[in-house]
Amino acid sequence: MDATQVQQFAVAHLRRRPAAAELGGFVAGFDPGTDSPYVNYATPLPGAEPSARDVASLVAAFRERGLLPRLEFAPEAAPAVATALRAAGFRTEAVHDYLVCTPDALSVPTAAVHVETPAGDADFAAVDAALAEAFGGAFASSAEGAARLRRTEESGGAVRFVRAPGGTGCAGGGSCSAPAAGTAELAGLGTRPAHRGRGIGAAVTAALASALFDRGASSVWLESSGPDAERVYARTGFRRAGTRLYLSLPDVGGVG
Repeated sequence: MDATQVQQFAVAHLRRRPAAAELGGFVAGFDPGTDSPYVNYATPLPGAEPSARDVASLVAAFRERGLLPRLEFAPEAAPAVATALRAAGFRTEAVHDYLVCTPDALSVPTAAVHVETPAGDADFAAVDAALAEAFGGAFASSAEGAARLRRTEESGGAVRFVRAPGGTGCAGGGSCSAPAAGTAELAGLGTRPAHRGRGIGAAVTAALASALFDRGASSVWLESSGPDAERVYARTGFRRAGTRLYLSLPDVGGVG
C-alpha cells in the first residue's frame, strides 16, 4: 500500500464527517459536537497544488467556526502541500510513522485475553472513559465521545475492548474506521495504565484488524506513537510503510 492510497482514505474518511467541506484542493471534516482538533481537521486531495488563496480559504473555514486550522496527511501523496502551508505560517506539530497490515500478515496473539464488541451505551461510555485515561487526559470522556464510538461501529467500522477484572468498566480498547479506498484506519487504541503489560493492546489490535478484513478491507493501517507501541503492533503483523505529517496554524495573523 502506498501513500496515495492512505491519502485517498483520509479524504474519504473526512467526507463522512457531519459537516464536511470541499475547499479548493482540500477536504475539511467538521463535527459540531466537539471542538477537538483531533476530530476537526483537513487533508489535501492526492496531488493537490494549493495556491495562497486556497490556503487562506481553508484557514477562514476553520476560523469562522472557532477552530484551530489543522491538517493531517501523507506528504508523499501531495508533495506541494507542506510548502504552501508553511509559507502561510503553518507549523509542524508532529511527524508519525504509519504501519500497515494485510490479511496474510495478521498474527493473532496467543495470550488468553477476551476481546468484546460493545453491547450498549454503558459499554461505549466505558471504552470512551478508558481511552481518555489511557491518553493522559488529552481529551475528556464525554457523551459525544461515546456516541462517536457507537457511530463507528454502526457505520461499518469496529470498536473492540477488554473488560477490567471483575467485569466492570474497560481495561483497554480501540476503534477502526469503516473501509474506504480499500483500506481502513485503526485509531485511538489505548490501555489504562493499571492494566498495561498484559497483552491487551495486541489483542485489541488483532481483533479490530480481523473485523475489518472480514468487512472487505484489503489492508488496515495505523500510526505508531513510538518504539514501544510499534513493538506491540509488530506482534500482530503491522509493518512500517511511510509517514504522516501534522501541521497547524495557531496564530490568527499567520496567513498573509
